[in-house]
Amino acid sequence: MIVHDGRSSLAVGVDVGGTKILAGLISEAGEVLRRMELPTRAGEADPCARIVEAIESLGAEGALPPVRGIGVGTAGQVEWRSGSIRHSSALLPGYTGTPLRQLLEDRFGLPALVDNDVNALAVAELRLGAGRGCRDFICVALGTGVGGAVVSGGRLMRGAWGGAGELGHLSVDRHGPRCICGSRGCLELYASGTGIAAGLKRRLEAAGLPADGADARAAVSGWLAGDDVHAASAVEDALDALGAAAASLAHALNPQRILIGGGVADAGEPFFAALQARFREHAMPSLAAGVELLPAVRGRDSGLIGAALQLWEDGAIGVGSREFS
Repeated sequence: MIVHDGRSSLAVGVDVGGTKILAGLISEAGEVLRRMELPTRAGEADPCARIVEAIESLGAEGALPPVRGIGVGTAGQVEWRSGSIRHSSALLPGYTGTPLRQLLEDRFGLPALVDNDVNALAVAELRLGAGRGCRDFICVALGTGVGGAVVSGGRLMRGAWGGAGELGHLSVDRHGPRCICGSRGCLELYASGTGIAAGLKRRLEAAGLPADGADARAAVSGWLAGDDVHAASAVEDALDALGAAAASLAHALNPQRILIGGGVADAGEPFFAALQARFREHAMPSLAAGVELLPAVRGRDSGLIGAALQLWEDGAIGVGSREFS
């Protein structure tokens, strides 16, 4: 049993992905006091059962102290006010439509908040990372796909139901290849790890070269070394697409910063210098002026930490009408 205390400086955070689920006891200052990791076993096990198991496993080291509640950052599109999964990809079969917030509140008798995993990352950056002291910024998360989150006026922009920030599906080429979302030329097709790997594989095969081991890491390594024309071409395509998307976001949202994490962003300064140049090529000078393109800094547990920190966001506990003792 986990005891609720609305004044507690601790919360349970959960980060749900297609391959693993992280759960942790997190302080208001962002300290990870306990941490457990379980494989998601997508397609084999019920995702909700695995989430509950991950939370319960935090008590293996002894009873948990009273907490403010449970915060979840999850893959998929989330109806934020109800905490239900509006849509999930094939990475988490059977997850679409899950009333996750209600299930967790019923199971643990604690307030729960559920949001998209990149929104959770943005909360961590806002409170503790590269977004600290910045009221208007955008997070772009490069991984298997491309996720996004928008902070405006110091608060997450969620849109009508919570779907704002699907930045991976901005089209950067209307004549480009078909995306799984149904559109063409989406950013995700070029700048995700999957997209870069596919681009490298196409180039190698076209040149009659073996494509085994053609992944994003190999592409970035070849680009950094400057000795692999095929890797360089794939990464340059990703930079062009990301620069064009960043410019469009600057035009639409007028941010102070655009934070980029994961994937090719791990290449560091060479990547950001090249991206800055592409951004300036595409953006109106008046709207590009002063916009900083920076790496997200909170590291591998940022989604876990941000999930818990939702419990301290203004008005967060008031999202639902349920009362907790």
